[in-house]
Amino acid sequence: MRVGFIGAGRMGAPMVRRLVGAGHDVRVLGRSPEKCTAARELGAEAVTDVAAVGRDADAVIVCVFTDDQVRQVCLDTDLLAAMPPGSVLVLHTTGSPRTAESIADRAKERGIEVVDAPVSGGPHDIAAGTVTLFVGGSDDAVARVRPLLTSYGDPVVHVGRTGAGQRVKLINNALFAAQIGLVAEAVRLAGRLGVEESTLLSALPHGSGTSRALSSISAAGSADAFISAVGEFIGKDVAVIRATVAELGSNLGMLDEVVDAGLQSPDPS
Repeated sequence: MRVGFIGAGRMGAPMVRRLVGAGHDVRVLGRSPEKCTAARELGAEAVTDVAAVGRDADAVIVCVFTDDQVRQVCLDTDLLAAMPPGSVLVLHTTGSPRTAESIADRAKERGIEVVDAPVSGGPHDIAAGTVTLFVGGSDDAVARVRPLLTSYGDPVVHVGRTGAGQRVKLINNALFAAQIGLVAEAVRLAGRLGVEESTLLSALPHGSGTSRALSSISAAGSADAFISAVGEFIGKDVAVIRATVAELGSNLGMLDEVVDAGLQSPDPS
């Protein structure tokens, strides 16, 4: 397939490499000579303007950092105007479901479908082809881009219409942040009971209280180290889900307080 790609950074670069390795013709946006060189080193064609990314593409994949960047790329440039009718726009950035839906409304005017496919995992998972994708979109659009998504995603989980991928991912991240918060609270409890954090993190993954968050924190060596590494990403997503549920007249309920604990470094004392 002919694929345009915007955002070949920390997460996007291994996606591009795997797309190329799967035999797809990939065109990557590079806004500087250095980024163009990096794109070519991944095996892709480098282009310097957004319209060139979308021109003649079967699909365009956007993997930028923030919701605002998604809006800017998709709504404030010539990207949609350049994409041919019948093509599909894939959004990997975790953000507001309303952003995906508003972009889908605009894209529909040009006969373009939008699939939101936020990622659960990191660059190492993408490089291994095992990152989880929560996918929202029509059955037809998801089927058309599945050969692209499965080049780096496994499982690729279709959870509903456009916007549903974001909703599921935001719930996932709220739960993950809450689990981090519970481990941070357990570290504080251990300090009060005279148990060293290193001892606790070596022991708990073998018990019934284990979780992916606990295993990740144990691998990092401390709750503080793990929160320092992921706090920016989790904090961004928690802010989005809080804003999203507030728009719907709701909140995070019992998750709320524990989520905050997951965004703060624990003081074992």
